[in-house]
Amino acid sequence: MSMRVEAKQSERREGPPRASSAPPGGSEAHEVASVGADITWALFICKACGLIYDEATGDADSGLAPGTRFADIPDDWACPLCGVGKADFEPHVVAGQPQRQAASPATRLPQGAAARHNAGTVIVGAGRAGWQMAQALRERDADMPITLVTACNGDIYDKPMLSVAIARGMAVDKLARESGDQAAQRLGVRLLAHTQAVSITPGSRQLRTTRGTLRYRHLVLAHGAQARSLPQLPAALCWRINHLQAYAKFRAVLGTSSQRIAIVGAGLIGSELANDLALAGHQITLLDVQTRPLATCLSEAQSQQLLAAWRELPLRFVGGVQVSGVKSPAASGPGDKQLGTACGQTFTVDHIIVAAGLQTPNRLARSAGLAWNQGIDVQPESLATSVEGIHALGDCISVNGQVSRFIEPIGRQAQTLAAGILGQAVTPYHPVRAPLRVKTTSLPFTL
Repeated sequence: MSMRVEAKQSERREGPPRASSAPPGGSEAHEVASVGADITWALFICKACGLIYDEATGDADSGLAPGTRFADIPDDWACPLCGVGKADFEPHVVAGQPQRQAASPATRLPQGAAARHNAGTVIVGAGRAGWQMAQALRERDADMPITLVTACNGDIYDKPMLSVAIARGMAVDKLARESGDQAAQRLGVRLLAHTQAVSITPGSRQLRTTRGTLRYRHLVLAHGAQARSLPQLPAALCWRINHLQAYAKFRAVLGTSSQRIAIVGAGLIGSELANDLALAGHQITLLDVQTRPLATCLSEAQSQQLLAAWRELPLRFVGGVQVSGVKSPAASGPGDKQLGTACGQTFTVDHIIVAAGLQTPNRLARSAGLAWNQGIDVQPESLATSVEGIHALGDCISVNGQVSRFIEPIGRQAQTLAAGILGQAVTPYHPVRAPLRVKTTSLPFTL
């Protein structure tokens, strides 16, 4: 994994020459001035999440001072990102980079004043919200340093296509409209792909990542929402399809033969996926606690129309049930999983997809002390958070306690935020009710 991560790091483009003024990150964030000391610092990488422990900088979040040797870390220390133990770290050597000779922490020299005053904007997330934010800023300011941090590769694609791609005959490798590297070069953005944002220190305006610490003048959180976790459905036995990489892995496993697939959750995503996979010839069981599909979107009559349209497909809807757990018996076939319900029903399937809604990750918001109300609480008109210098948009925010996880608002939110960050005239953001397209292609609805 570490080699793959480093390969992506070496391949990323820094944009046009102006990108050299962008805030430091990755190994650059650890550069120090040598004043004669001859100390070699080592790197250790978490095998679970890719976080790098640098002996030179320590781990402030865990109380480890700069210069703390990995061997001296207590055995009960845990990865600050994913929580695995010290034993799950291994030595990490960057290919083609010699061992670092560095000064002791006490003799580090401060970075230049010019860099301190040109920290620019750091965006967390490379979904639609993150890239539209970068686009809006670049349209208004050709020179602002922009750094985009993302846990994925940053490729640009339309997420709604994931639930209709099979029915439309779209190959997975055709879903991305532009690679992350290409988009970064086009916009003059510094892309830190396959990089996790760990925590925020608002006082010093720093974002800690798995590739070092970034300074920012403005921080924009656009990391979206993630598939809701259900304790009775462990991640190791279920699919959660909320981004292109997970979808690509799922499509690769499906292959060309018909599969038995259970989908837990008959909301918008679950119903669209069920429709799409059934059209491809897979045997689908769609389960929900509600007694009809899309109960929060469709009327009783519309739900019945949809069920009638599905009768011609290998798709069975089971409503009014609560999933209790899943087992993968050793005696069963390699793909067999038994999905149980509280009322005693059991469904034997090859794959289980959890589509039980979305939830906003709160780790970054909690580390910065941001106000929270079903998501990151932002001011209704400016989209500023409760902490100066930190803004948010997209699926991760709530406005007056309401979340809106649709595409339509994102472009307007990005324009409002870009103007505010640059001190320009702001068009206040106001939530509006936009038409919703339900892409159950057997019987689509516009609401």
